[in-house]
Amino acid sequence: MSRLKNKIAVVTGGTSGIGLATARRFVEEGAYVFIAGRRQAELETAVAGIGRNVIGVKTDISKLDDLDRFYETVAKKGKIDVIFASAAFVEKTMTAEATPEHFDNTFNTNARGTYFTVQKALPHLNDGASIILVASAGKNKGLPGRSTYSATKAALRSLARTWTSELKDRKIRTNVLSPGAVETPMFNDQYPSQDAAAEARKQITSMTPLNRFGRAEEIAAAALFLASDESSFIAGIDLPVDGGLTAV
Repeated sequence: MSRLKNKIAVVTGGTSGIGLATARRFVEEGAYVFIAGRRQAELETAVAGIGRNVIGVKTDISKLDDLDRFYETVAKKGKIDVIFASAAFVEKTMTAEATPEHFDNTFNTNARGTYFTVQKALPHLNDGASIILVASAGKNKGLPGRSTYSATKAALRSLARTWTSELKDRKIRTNVLSPGAVETPMFNDQYPSQDAAAEARKQITSMTPLNRFGRAEEIAAAALFLASDESSFIAGIDLPVDGGLTAV
């Protein structure tokens, strides 16, 4: 199908997991995609894997100069129709053990970085564009070790409300996509050992009514809906894609 035919899309955090699956799906649906990622080797692998209509630009969204260079590259192609802001930093840390560096690393990417990803895109957006902020089901749960991460994702929910009001005259829609536990490399990276990751996986699965983890492709399907004209009368929402985790 071609639900994004001739559209230009930006995907931050697009080198693996949800971001990569979404970039691939957007291309399959006719979009030209620009991926922002921090590691050049992973960018090149992602671009090669998608194979067409995609450019990777080494970008750390916590650095404003990087964002400026990223959008300079995008602007050579044209105006942006879709932003999928999925770049994130996660480090499981109990509040009593958290350092200022942990706090700053989390907020600088997840909250500040996402904020300026959108702010700096505004002059480059087509009227009627779709902005999709990737939050987390965790923002609605009191999960130990997730105080900073969940707080940043709650901030994105608030931003979506404000931007829905601020950008209404341009008919730009901002929505939030909140995944639950998803099979991505990021999940295992949060834990000190494979055994710890396996135990966490077991616990989260038991909390999820559908009794499994999601797949990155399932999140990408929801992202496509919010990016396309099929969601043309949807703005300011928080769409949970979490197997029922936050519904019960």
